[in-house]
Amino acid sequence: MFYHSLISDWNHGNAHFLRGIVYELLSRDHRVRVYEPRNAWSVQNLTAECGPAAVRGFKKAYPKLCSARYDPETLDLDKALGDADLVIVHEWNDHSLVAAIGKHRARAGGYRLLFHDTHHRSITNPDSMSAYDLTNYDGVLAFGKVIRDIYISQGWANRAWTWHEAADTRVFKPIESKKTEGDLVWIGNWGDNERSAELQQFLLKPAKELGLKARVYGVRYPEEALSALSKAGIDYGGWLPNYRAPQVFSKFKVTVHVPRRPYARALPGIPTIRVFEALACGIPLVSAPWDDVEGLFTTGRDFLVARNSEGMKRHLRTLIEEPEFARQLSEHGLRTILSRHTCVHRVDEMLDIYATLEVGG
Repeated sequence: MFYHSLISDWNHGNAHFLRGIVYELLSRDHRVRVYEPRNAWSVQNLTAECGPAAVRGFKKAYPKLCSARYDPETLDLDKALGDADLVIVHEWNDHSLVAAIGKHRARAGGYRLLFHDTHHRSITNPDSMSAYDLTNYDGVLAFGKVIRDIYISQGWANRAWTWHEAADTRVFKPIESKKTEGDLVWIGNWGDNERSAELQQFLLKPAKELGLKARVYGVRYPEEALSALSKAGIDYGGWLPNYRAPQVFSKFKVTVHVPRRPYARALPGIPTIRVFEALACGIPLVSAPWDDVEGLFTTGRDFLVARNSEGMKRHLRTLIEEPEFARQLSEHGLRTILSRHTCVHRVDEMLDIYATLEVGG
């Protein structure tokens, strides 16, 4: 598996899902190797902001997980791929590496090769995505049907499958806490101005007007964002190791989901992994609008949807003031996760796809 990073989740949500998939494969006695570039941007930012202790924290939390950190100039693909049955290459990799692995497959063969897309660039930067040479790949794993369809309609790949993200329920699960630290918590990154207005509308404004005790965790918050949080009376907790999210969720009454603009407007059916993780932890959730066209959840029973700031205020007030309703909502959301949206389910799906490739399906 060639990914940006297994070690770091600093502004790198794909690490959440990757860790769960690798752990599940290992638990089934598969041999798994994860390759990540030695100079991975996420790792560099993590250690610059939090020091080496952050990497040690990952190793302590996931003692069975490790990656091979390589230099692109010296990577030996014959050695890396010589005994592989299945190779998965993530779309955060350089175009040159994606092409090189494809050429290796054409020359050496012996394994199945899939490309994994978990981003919105097929819509927001199609020139970059179309430049990936997938000629020698068996197909694409796309984390939403709309992205899967783009690969087929644009001729970027001959075969593609929908492979949604999911919760690693070994880590993300309800935790009983005797201490409540506040009303509302949000875990997410500001970054790239892709949802600044939405965060004002669905997080900052409702929290301020309701007078909630709220906290936000994440990275890439510019000064203006930190100032806006302060004016709204919201505490800023900085970077949070993702494996600590369950403990944090257990100390708050409710959370929200504020999708980035490309997902809300152009990529329906993709909730991003934080919805799966929050529901797996059993915390009531209110979401800003997104179109669940693939029927992953049941709106109103797994979580609530607010169409505007006033709707968000109303839902938050209800969940905080009516704990029995909040409990019923969170329990239904958790059941939905456990029934079909765990990394166990996704590994089953991946192995089913691999089986079709094995028989030439």
